[in-house]
Amino acid sequence: MKALKYISFFSSTILIMFWSMSAVFSQGTWEIVNVPTTQNLHSVFFADSIFGWAVGDSGIIIHTSDGGDNWIIQDSQTENEIANVFFLNKNLGWATTYKFSSLPYGTLLLKTTDGGQNWFQTLYPEENVFITCILFRDSLNGWMGGRPHTLVHTTNGGIDWEQADVDTSTLAFFPVLNIQFYNDNYGYACGGMFDIAGVIWRTSNGGEKWYALDPSFAPADEVHQLHLFDSLHVMGAGGDPDFGYGVALMRSWNGGIDWDYEELGIQGNAFDLDFRTEAEAWCPLGAGRKLIYSLDSGTTWNEIITPDSTLIFDIIFPDSLHGFGVGREGAFIRYIPPEPVSTGFDLTIKPANTLETWNFPNPFKSSTRIEFELPSSTNLPSFGAGQNCNSTELRVYNSQGETIFVKRKKVMEPRDQYFDIDADILPSGVYYYQIDFYFPKYVKPFTASQRMILIK
Repeated sequence: MKALKYISFFSSTILIMFWSMSAVFSQGTWEIVNVPTTQNLHSVFFADSIFGWAVGDSGIIIHTSDGGDNWIIQDSQTENEIANVFFLNKNLGWATTYKFSSLPYGTLLLKTTDGGQNWFQTLYPEENVFITCILFRDSLNGWMGGRPHTLVHTTNGGIDWEQADVDTSTLAFFPVLNIQFYNDNYGYACGGMFDIAGVIWRTSNGGEKWYALDPSFAPADEVHQLHLFDSLHVMGAGGDPDFGYGVALMRSWNGGIDWDYEELGIQGNAFDLDFRTEAEAWCPLGAGRKLIYSLDSGTTWNEIITPDSTLIFDIIFPDSLHGFGVGREGAFIRYIPPEPVSTGFDLTIKPANTLETWNFPNPFKSSTRIEFELPSSTNLPSFGAGQNCNSTELRVYNSQGETIFVKRKKVMEPRDQYFDIDADILPSGVYYYQIDFYFPKYVKPFTASQRMILIK
C-alpha cells in the first residue's frame, strides 16, 4: 500500500492563520526539566498548568503540583510498563499498564480518586488485549483503545467495558492508538499497523456506531494522533521514517468521509500532535530527536532539535502558555512561550464581558449571520443608568488587518440584532469582525470582537 503515500493532498482552507491580529508570534522554545527517574516515559497528562503526571516503564508514575518545578514518585502498585495516563481533574485519573509477568496476559487498569496518592488496580476482563489509550468525558463515561483491536466504552466509571459496534470494512479491525471527541455526538479514533495501513474511524452518534475510512484513503502507516478543529475538519499525524517518506498528515474537511494525505518532506514519524493555540501546533518525532511546529494551523511546518537531542514521544498543552513533553530515559521538556512582536494593528479579540456575539454558520462557505446581544445599562452598568445602545458599526478585517468592509445600523428593535455578510467575492481564509456599540452620551464605543472562517 506504499503507493497510497503519493495521494495528492489538498490545500486545506480551514487550516490557515488563526493568530490574533494585534501580535504575531514566533514559535516558543523548550527547556529540560529534571525529574526523579531515568525510566522511559510514555505518556504525560496535565489536568491544568499546575497538576501533572507522567508514566512509563517499570511502573513509574511521577507527579508535580507546581507546574513541573518539583516532582515526586507515586506508588503505582505495579512494576509493569504503564502505557497511558488520563486525568479528568486534579483528583480523578486513570492509567493503563501491561500485564506480562503471569498468565493471563493482558491489561491492568489503574484508577485514583486522590490525585495519585493511592492507585487501585483492576484487571481488564479480556485476555491478550493491551490498552494503548484512555479517555473519560465525565466520571462515568469513558473510552479506551488498544491492540490487537479494541474500541470499548464504559458508562459506570470503568467497572464494565463494552466493545463498540465498528463497521466490518477491510480496515475495521486494526489497533486503536488514540480517541478524541468533539462533542457528545462527533468523535474520531485513529491507529493502524506500521507498513500495512493507517486507519481513522468516525462516529456521529456518540459512539454507538463507528466507521473506518475508505481503504482508498488509507496511508501505509499508523496514524498516531488527531486534532479536531470542529466536527467536520480533522487532522491526523503519523508518517514513516523508512525510505525517505517521513512525517505525514491526514486531513478531512467533511467529517471523515474523504481524506487527503500530505508528506511534509521532513524525515521522521510524528508520534503526537497537539495545538498550543488555534494557530500553533507541535509534533514530537521520537527517535528523530526533533520537534516540528506550525504557526498557521498546520499549513506549513518547520523543525527544531529537541533540547539536548532528547527523544520525545508525547506532548501536551494544558493551555496556551504551558506545554510539556516526555520521552526516552526520563526525558522531560517544558515549553517557554514566545514574546509577542507588534504588527501595528490593535485588533485583539477582546472579552465581551456579559455580552455575546457570534456568527452562524462558522465556518461558512458564502454567507453568514453575525448576531449579538444588545448592550445596555443592565449588562454594562459602567455606562450609567438609562443609557442604552442606539447604534452599531461592524468592521470586517482580513488576516493582515486590512478593512474589508464596514456596515452600520441604528438598533431600533431587539429583532434587528444581527448583520448578514455576503462573502461570495472574498477568498477563503480567517477573518475578524469587530462590532462597536455606541451610546448617546459617550464618544468611545463598547467593542466586541470575534474571528470567523470562510471555506470555499
